[in-house]
Amino acid sequence: MDYFLSEEQKLLKEVVARFAKEELAPVARENQEKRLFPAEVIKKAGELGLMGIAYPMEYGGSGMDYISYMIAIEEISRYCASTGVIISAHSSLTIDPIFHFGTESQKHKYLPDLCTGVKIGCFALTEPGSGSDAGAAKTTAKLVGDKWVLNGTKHFITNGAEAETCVVIALTDPSLKTKGLSAFIVERGTPGFSVGKHEHKLGINSTSTTELVFEECAIPAENLLGELNKGFKIAMTTLDGGRLGIAAQALGIAKASIEDSIKFSKEREQFNQAICNFQAIQWMIAEMWTEYEASWLLTYRASLMKDQGLNYSREAAMAKLKASETASCCAAHAIQIHGGYGYTKEFDVERYLRDAKITEIYEGTNEIMRMIIATSLVK
Repeated sequence: MDYFLSEEQKLLKEVVARFAKEELAPVARENQEKRLFPAEVIKKAGELGLMGIAYPMEYGGSGMDYISYMIAIEEISRYCASTGVIISAHSSLTIDPIFHFGTESQKHKYLPDLCTGVKIGCFALTEPGSGSDAGAAKTTAKLVGDKWVLNGTKHFITNGAEAETCVVIALTDPSLKTKGLSAFIVERGTPGFSVGKHEHKLGINSTSTTELVFEECAIPAENLLGELNKGFKIAMTTLDGGRLGIAAQALGIAKASIEDSIKFSKEREQFNQAICNFQAIQWMIAEMWTEYEASWLLTYRASLMKDQGLNYSREAAMAKLKASETASCCAAHAIQIHGGYGYTKEFDVERYLRDAKITEIYEGTNEIMRMIIATSLVK
């Protein structure tokens, strides 16, 4: 698919692929098994400019486009889907809303450290009783003098344990429900802000997924992000971009599944020949590659629309839906092609399947993606 890319994008792909192969591949399995956050890799990614690829250089970013960001997330996720989503949640869900909705003062205060990876970011929308129904959030923010005081608990927050800059959605006018939500920037170390429960997960185990707890957490009034009571719009706009990040992560998982399957099928012999000669194997590989390329085209089309300033909400949902289901399908086929070996931890394909499943759930479940797509067509 490289013939769609510019020379600059091709060079970026080569650089990121080499970085991921040299820095991630050797530690990915151990980090997953020991649930270790890849701190050194993230530091090096920041030094390479991968933590803020799609943002202007004046804010510490690399000044490239969103397609370049997709390339980086896919290449990284080929070797470690955990690292892919760490960077995606950091960039798509933290940097993006500050860049698009923040004041110049907020941008210059927060973006340089985020874009260079000096600080990690997270996005806090989900709550124990508020998942797909984002408007059911119960965390509140009340203006007391010149401070906003936050109370409540956020749930399933990617990068929650490491994030030093958090974009938090809270109710500022409960009577307005979704129209009464606002967005805030909350810094680690603020009194009343703490990290709660750490989740033990099926996959992406090099990431932290935690609760964030706010108990009379007072932040400066100027930490309101965007307009008062416009938090739901900010959240939904942010999630559109986040879905592209997850689509790219899923593409990386799918690509790794295909590559490992082709390699194994050429090496594994049964009935005096390599199993790649059997039609059953060939058909699975053909299906995997076709689904991957279809997902790639949907993802990169939506990314191009974002770069061009077009409304891409439906296209982002389509890309995330297709790519995530492709990742799960390719990973399952990869295990089948590997046979009994695929079910062991001797090979990476079992990890691909565990990592793939979450792409069908976070940044909006695939049931929600179907609702978004359908609603845009029949409204």
